[in-house]
Amino acid sequence: MFETPITVVGHLANDPTRRAAGEHDVVKFRLASSARRRTSDGSWESGDTLFVNVNCWGRLVTGVAASLRKGDAVIVVGNIYTNEYDDRDGNRRQSLEMRAQAVGPDLSRYIVKLQRLEALRDPESPSPDVAEPGDPAPADDGPLPLSA
Repeated sequence: MFETPITVVGHLANDPTRRAAGEHDVVKFRLASSARRRTSDGSWESGDTLFVNVNCWGRLVTGVAASLRKGDAVIVVGNIYTNEYDDRDGNRRQSLEMRAQAVGPDLSRYIVKLQRLEALRDPESPSPDVAEPGDPAPADDGPLPLSA
């Protein structure tokens, strides 16, 4: 099997599904990435769409399963490969799959507040992004403006 490192920017085509695979959990989702280009009159035109099945293992399982939903804009880094199989009719098929190394929101489309996994696992351990009781609350200046 030949694996190629790649970064794909796109949207989740379905909700992530979590399941057990032996002694480990895996989260899977389908990623859609569409090319866009400007036409001569200045409008945008959508190109073909690439669909990739993404598999998340290890430490990615908790964050992806808890954070992402269908339609979310994400950036996925990992290795891409083809998976060959026989369909119900006995025809040889291939699917494009990706084993993710990192998954995150596309920050050109979102403003996010990070929550560290360590704080979720051990609530007693202080984390740099967790306020201690009695600390003054940070000033809320309202939402940040989004750029176009």
